[in-house]
Amino acid sequence: MSASILWADDEIDLLKPHIMFLKEKGYEVITTNSGAEALDLIEDRSFDIVFLDENMPGLTGVETLERIKEKFPGLPVVMITKSEEETIMNDAIGSNISDYLIKPVNPHQILLALKKNLENRKLVSEKTSMSYQQQFRQIGSSLSVSLSFNEWVDIFKQLVYWEMELSKSQNEGLRDIFLMQKREANNVFARFIKENYIDWLKGQSDDKPVLSHTMFREKCLPLIKKEENAFLIIIDNLRFDQWKTIRPKIEELYRVAQEDVCCGILPTSTQYARNAFFAGLLPGEIQKKYPKYWTRESEEGTRNQYEPELLAEQIKRLGAGIQFNYHKILNLNAGKKLLNTLSDYTNKKLNVLVYNFVDMLSHSRTEMEVIKELADDEAAYRSLTASWFEHSPLWEIIRHLADKKIPLIITTDHGSVRVQDPTKVVGDKNTNTNLRYKTGKNLQYDPKEVFEIKHPEDAYLPRDYVSANFIFALEDHFFAYPNNYNYYVNYYRNTFQHGGVSLDEMLIPFVYLTPK
Repeated sequence: MSASILWADDEIDLLKPHIMFLKEKGYEVITTNSGAEALDLIEDRSFDIVFLDENMPGLTGVETLERIKEKFPGLPVVMITKSEEETIMNDAIGSNISDYLIKPVNPHQILLALKKNLENRKLVSEKTSMSYQQQFRQIGSSLSVSLSFNEWVDIFKQLVYWEMELSKSQNEGLRDIFLMQKREANNVFARFIKENYIDWLKGQSDDKPVLSHTMFREKCLPLIKKEENAFLIIIDNLRFDQWKTIRPKIEELYRVAQEDVCCGILPTSTQYARNAFFAGLLPGEIQKKYPKYWTRESEEGTRNQYEPELLAEQIKRLGAGIQFNYHKILNLNAGKKLLNTLSDYTNKKLNVLVYNFVDMLSHSRTEMEVIKELADDEAAYRSLTASWFEHSPLWEIIRHLADKKIPLIITTDHGSVRVQDPTKVVGDKNTNTNLRYKTGKNLQYDPKEVFEIKHPEDAYLPRDYVSANFIFALEDHFFAYPNNYNYYVNYYRNTFQHGGVSLDEMLIPFVYLTPK
């Protein structure tokens, strides 16, 4: 069905060549020479787009535009004017026009405006589909050879880019192909981690990435030292694609001076990865060096309650002599409270802010049906994150810091993965409850389906029992017990979990931002 155009211009008779051109292209064009009649026509029938002359007698184009938007805010309007005065442009743009053309216009300018506003999504979808099909082969070829960590980062960034682009596409078949390729990438990445992870921890690899326990020393500290005052914001459980989703909002106020990808340690969970970040040590080392700051899996209690103490010990060991403030935000009221008192906490060289919303969102999605409905897939999960961020105290805090010209470092402890397939495991009552990793004694599982660490000390992991070992779920799998198996699987399938081995869990954003 052809698109329907309403063209309002007091000199409409002079535009007959343009109108004939559009009709030959298959468009239906209805004309009028006044703003008042244009409003009547819009009330009587539906149009796909309106071309509106700015300088009409009676109701001006801007006045007509305002009335159109009051009743039909979603109707695209293209303003056409002889004037290049900035005030007229500002009035039109402020009234939410879709495009702005200066007379004399030629037919091809009109056609471009139509395609941009009426066929944009389709054209972008077709272009995206074609571009991904070309990239598909390149990514597939890369996965067939041995890759370094930096090459994995490049592939991961490409996958995140295409996942976000294809989520806008109308081509469901191509999205399914992408998901198959991402699963293949996660399968190959799991083999890569199995082969290299222990060597990284032991310093026996030249390809060692920046890991959780070296992030502060290697990435944060050099930036903090050169600034008079800096904020380090750790958004718990922030995936790289979620960072990409909130980045445009932050770029209203900040320049992205550095955007890197680091590697979270295993387990990719808050207790292990974030404690390692603050301590500058691996979990087993924390347990040995600072036993009072480590809570065993088998013990009750908060597992990240000593982060400022661990950071103070790390700064002391590094001889950095940096004074810092530390804040942890667990709910909306705590965020608002910090925002109201923020001016009191910018007097030290370093201010650390741990913000737990995304982690809470991940857990809520498992427990609450309404969140499951709102975040049914990765695209919806990103959208929910963006919506939260835009209305959160964190965004207000960042705006305040931008006004004070304070640079930011934004990072996380780990990401999460949307789990699909169960992996059976049997453990005793002391086995931990995480769906993506298990530690305990007498665990029963298929070694081919997991990354097993029989000797936790090899991975600098604490051992609660003499015979305890660790196993990690791979790709998008999750651990399920044989008891009540079907209920358990159906309840947790398609939820976002963390703790195991996948691209989205382990490859985490590290961003340095300078105020505009």
